[in-house]
Amino acid sequence: MTALKRLKSSAPDFATQLAALLAFEGAQDAAVDAMVARVLDDVKKRGDAAVLEYTQRFDRVQAKSLSELEFTRAEMQRALAELPATQRRALEQAAARVRSYHEKQIAQSWSYTDEDGTRLGQQVSALDRVGIYVPGGKAAYPSSVLMNALPAKVAGVREIVMVVPTPDGARNELVLAAAALAGVDRAFGIGGAQAVGALAYGTETVPQVDKIVGPGNAYVAAAKRRVFGIVGIDMVAGPSEILIVCDGTTDPDWIAMDLFSQAEHDELAQAILLAPDAHYLDRVAASIDRQLPSMPRQAVIKAALEKRGALIEVRDLDEACSIVNQIAPEHLELSVANADALLPKIRNAGAIFLGSYTSEALGDYCAGPNHVLPTSRTARFSSPLGVYDFQKRTSVIGVSKDGAAKLGAIAMELARGEGLTAHAQSAAFRMK
Repeated sequence: MTALKRLKSSAPDFATQLAALLAFEGAQDAAVDAMVARVLDDVKKRGDAAVLEYTQRFDRVQAKSLSELEFTRAEMQRALAELPATQRRALEQAAARVRSYHEKQIAQSWSYTDEDGTRLGQQVSALDRVGIYVPGGKAAYPSSVLMNALPAKVAGVREIVMVVPTPDGARNELVLAAAALAGVDRAFGIGGAQAVGALAYGTETVPQVDKIVGPGNAYVAAAKRRVFGIVGIDMVAGPSEILIVCDGTTDPDWIAMDLFSQAEHDELAQAILLAPDAHYLDRVAASIDRQLPSMPRQAVIKAALEKRGALIEVRDLDEACSIVNQIAPEHLELSVANADALLPKIRNAGAIFLGSYTSEALGDYCAGPNHVLPTSRTARFSSPLGVYDFQKRTSVIGVSKDGAAKLGAIAMELARGEGLTAHAQSAAFRMK
């Protein structure tokens, strides 16, 4: 039997219990950070040679040069061509949906002219080169390729460089096929902090990028933190999360499996169910115990559920929405009869899944919206990965002669107040 926590929002100490449940030590391990600092410094100084040495050591890859670890476009296209027909069709359908959704996000340049003839606006342009990190090793994630590369491609990024670890030289054909389909320009079989360093600093073989996106392990996360400022990053992601609000109308087996779907990622993943019906929570708990033994990753799921999972009895659905906003989950399922009624009450969530037929798993693969989402309560202030992450906005100012006189007077007054004489004079010259 799974020792899943049972909480009640009416309990006097519920706030303390919830805080303990949500607590996650996101600070990086000092030993991990120290090692990452050494790796990054070495890559910065020695380039290819350092990346190759760390790849040989950590991934046990036998190569004499970093160029041997680059996948050619022909290799990526061949991987796509050789996929089984059903697998290729699924990958193509998912890519089409992801591309279509993100095309709606494209921002356009704009400008206007005010009454004195001054033109003001914003120029939107794509980043020149982006690096995408795709996890490898224990599992392969072609969906991560699509979710990271396609928004960049839609945004108009000129070059997309992919890195993916290949432990013991094992390459995943589905990942390479997804790279071909998504329009990845260059791909390297390297991973870890050394791959992040290569993308951030550039080496003789790996070009420097403007931004690095994509998830990874603790070493990758620590490396992304350290190179931020030299390059942009999307976010530093924590363990995966799912929060489900259910009114008791959804089959308990469905809800149990939805909780499993995130818990199977790793032992630190979080899966929580909120419901106003204690009897329904009992049914879900029974379903968890019945279905868990059939799961290939049952040990991981069990550990995650017992460590960071919970079934929470709430007073009503309004209170559930209030708790949702406090938790600010990565994935939120509103598995209720009238999900649209609850939607306006939700302010903090990475992605919201409406109704009992909308499983979070569909969002991971093929619904269309991005599955790279804010975790660890950062949905309070951040958003899913999108086209906007691969576009820059530049202010445009074109002042007319009349505008120079009008704005100059304002600028002079403020500049003098700040004690910046050259600023005042610069504006004054154009007023004559």
